[in-house]
Amino acid sequence: MLFILNKTNSIGNQFLAEMRDAEIQLDMQRFRLNQERLGEIFAYEISKHLKYEPKEVQTQLGLATINVLAEQPVLGIILRAGLPLHQGLLRFFNQAPSAFIMAYRKTKKSGGFVIQVDHISTPDLNGKTLILCDTMLATGQSMVLVCKEIIAQYTLKALHIVSIIASTEGVEHVKANLPKAHLWFGAIDEEMTSKSYIVPGLGDAGDLAFGEKV
Repeated sequence: MLFILNKTNSIGNQFLAEMRDAEIQLDMQRFRLNQERLGEIFAYEISKHLKYEPKEVQTQLGLATINVLAEQPVLGIILRAGLPLHQGLLRFFNQAPSAFIMAYRKTKKSGGFVIQVDHISTPDLNGKTLILCDTMLATGQSMVLVCKEIIAQYTLKALHIVSIIASTEGVEHVKANLPKAHLWFGAIDEEMTSKSYIVPGLGDAGDLAFGEKV
């Protein structure tokens, strides 16, 4: 399935607009907070598609039966830009274990770049639902490479991919290579620059959240 937040009437669009706004972006704390808020909204939307089971809860006056999650998903994060997004997801799925992946673009001397996956730290994912997030999905190459490495090691029950902004090219690349993945985006933009920055996008999400890197 493909869910696009800004195609719905949601308060999440206000947070998305603030993340894009070049003046509001100058407030790093607010930029991170809006990522967290969107993470919470995505968590709520994804939660509607997970499996539930009835549970009896003892109140002061009797027993109440409530449908609760049958099992916790695993929350995965590609470092570093998406840390606040992951925090928002974790705030709703607050009993979920987490997986941490280090992946980045490595510039080639001849031009262009390759994706380098340095480290994957994860609990056992066999039979688990994985919710993997990264703030921006540009070319989609990092996401696909990370997911293929995980799928090569584990048999997932389901895979959900969450990004605040994606490019059309990136979405098509993910759909072609990960056809069973459920995709959750705040917005999809049509263009990318020659350096694979999404347009209009919002800029470098990692730098805006945590400061410029060397």
